[in-house]
Amino acid sequence: MAAARTSLGRVLPGSSILFLCDMQERFRHSIVYFPQIVSVAARMLRVARLLQVPALLTEQYPQGLGPTVPELGAEGLQPVSKTCFSMVPTLQRELDSRPQLQSVLLCGIEAQVCILHTTLDLLERGLQVHIVVDACSSRSQVDRLTALARMRQSGAFLSTSEGLIMQLVRDAAHPKFREVVTRSWNVQRAMIGHLEPKTWRMGTLEDFLTPPSLYRSRRSLRSPSRTAGCWASSKARTPFSDESPALT
Repeated sequence: MAAARTSLGRVLPGSSILFLCDMQERFRHSIVYFPQIVSVAARMLRVARLLQVPALLTEQYPQGLGPTVPELGAEGLQPVSKTCFSMVPTLQRELDSRPQLQSVLLCGIEAQVCILHTTLDLLERGLQVHIVVDACSSRSQVDRLTALARMRQSGAFLSTSEGLIMQLVRDAAHPKFREVVTRSWNVQRAMIGHLEPKTWRMGTLEDFLTPPSLYRSRRSLRSPSRTAGCWASSKARTPFSDESPALT
């Protein structure tokens, strides 16, 4: 049998690990889409536990930035404190103890700092890095989108949580498939809330990179005032608020 091509970016439970980076209390009001980012990361963690994919959690200078937010659902994970931007130096021993490891699924903040530094270090070790784009964010959308593009240029794979979860399961006959899909749908339904399917639309490329969904409400397009100045505003908007601008 021919050797698998690493460039394909296959994700298998037995050779993957989930990294959860610095989703802490002090970031709650400064990170764009923070509640959605944490919710999607929590979804990834629940699926990882169901499929027995190991997970590692870090906290950036917790004395000043506080603990991991409780809604991540990371009970049972021992957070590793760090000051280095990259997660890799503090998790070196864990990585060295897993010779079968091929893929790292990466969630957290901030995209242009800790996520980027971690990605470059992991790529340098020869590991595949899969950025969960709907579970990574920054204080600004400019930093976030630029960091995602930068990581893709360096060789990381950009994926959505849904895409990665389906790669991990691989088959509708998987014994955990129903439980994984049910839990994932419950999380997504909670995030999209009041929107009816008939009000959704496919978005632009930037919509695809905007958490937590590939869809946005048409009503955000009806008023020019709602689309003006979306890059200039410093107010963090949720993707489904009445004031949410369309990214075009």
